[in-house]
Amino acid sequence: MALTAKSIQRDLRKLGNADIARHSKRFFKTGPGEYSEGDRFLGIRVPILRTQAKRYRGLEVAEIESLLRSAYHEERLLALLLLVDRFNTADAAGQKDIFKRYLANTRYINNWDLVDTSAPAIVGGYLLRKNKQSLFDLAGSEHLWKRRIAIMACYTFIRERQFSVTLKISLCLLNDDEDLIHKAVGWMLREIGNRDFETENAFLAKHYHRMPRTMLRYAIEKFPPSKRKAYLAGRI
Repeated sequence: MALTAKSIQRDLRKLGNADIARHSKRFFKTGPGEYSEGDRFLGIRVPILRTQAKRYRGLEVAEIESLLRSAYHEERLLALLLLVDRFNTADAAGQKDIFKRYLANTRYINNWDLVDTSAPAIVGGYLLRKNKQSLFDLAGSEHLWKRRIAIMACYTFIRERQFSVTLKISLCLLNDDEDLIHKAVGWMLREIGNRDFETENAFLAKHYHRMPRTMLRYAIEKFPPSKRKAYLAGRI
């Protein structure tokens, strides 16, 4: 029998757990007005999904895309794990196709774990040595998850010690209204600092007065205590 999105969905429904699903609905803020309002869960832990992803590595990209459009969070996460794996082994044409499909389906990449699992590898990986304008388009979007994709994609650049785009995207998102963006920007700035303290410190010294408190706290988490206190007290 051919491996399809539907056959995988049948398998996954057997792995669900109602208690875990209820916990996930609370953890991922699915209530009215919350960032993941209405999302549905089967109740499958991430390690199990990663194991299942190894089983389904032969799934065609079109079927992965179909799975990504599922109403269930875990099925979308599994699809993204499969898509990252396929991207990492694809040739240039295959990577371009996956990148385009990814951007065409951002409405389904609609929670922080889905973004963080996939954006660095697929968006960051594809754009590493290409024009970055699409990142700035994402950063300027009205949609929370597109903006998080923009900043999380930068993790790949940071690992390659390419910091300038991350700093520019961070500046674009400096006055964002969403806490999940504040955390992501602060995290990426901290990752820059882990590799080049002076680059992060220079950026913060210039812009920290305008930063949301959460963003600043995340950014300076690894700073020496005296330096952290000075930033938080506004004495830099």
